[in-house]
Amino acid sequence: MDKLLKIINLKTQIDDKQILKGLNLEIGKGEVHAIMGPNGAGKSTLANTLMGHPKYEILDGEIIFENEVINNLKADERAKRGIFLSFQYPEEIPGVTVENFLRTAKMAITGKPLKILTFKKALKEKMDLLNMKEEYAQRYLNQGFSGGEKKKNEILQMAILEPKLAILDETDSGLDVDAIKTVSQGVNSLKNSENSILIITHHNKILDYLKPDFVHILIDGKIVKTSDISLAKEIEANGYEAFK
Repeated sequence: MDKLLKIINLKTQIDDKQILKGLNLEIGKGEVHAIMGPNGAGKSTLANTLMGHPKYEILDGEIIFENEVINNLKADERAKRGIFLSFQYPEEIPGVTVENFLRTAKMAITGKPLKILTFKKALKEKMDLLNMKEEYAQRYLNQGFSGGEKKKNEILQMAILEPKLAILDETDSGLDVDAIKTVSQGVNSLKNSENSILIITHHNKILDYLKPDFVHILIDGKIVKTSDISLAKEIEANGYEAFK
């Protein structure tokens, strides 16, 4: 079966410092993968490199998405092909409402006009899914939002944009148990046999809800072990020292 994403011997640097040192990973359609690792291992570097952040320079290797090498594609081109990244620290954008931002983003991705009333209906359905009040749609993007509201808003973007590959970079950081459960329910409701999820996390709680098919340990720029969710339990009990 063709893989949605293949990463082959990926080496990446930022500010002349090499972070990824020959990373390999394959993700099939319908799969949920989790990446765990100590601070500085390269988890967020991987997420930003996959999304095409211009500060991250690929030194070697290939990123193959739907059988196409995308190393040289810009972030917006990758987004149009169906890659989505939820930010660890979402930006506040004064003057732009959540609704206008999401509608503009959806039209940019699809290249098609979108009627306001049709979009409002779709947006309300997705917001109900995430237990978000209707008035959030008219607030300025992330301005005055709590940490939990910002993270829910990231998942709302995912729900509206319907990506083929969703990369969730520590979506659970700073969330309480109830917020983690709500966010997880939203993510689970968006899973299907045609899309895939890559979640980067330090914590097991969100994995208990998302039930990943594969858990990978990333240390010093390489994936050093892959297994099922039992690997996350092992890390929780013993830490990363045994894998270094």
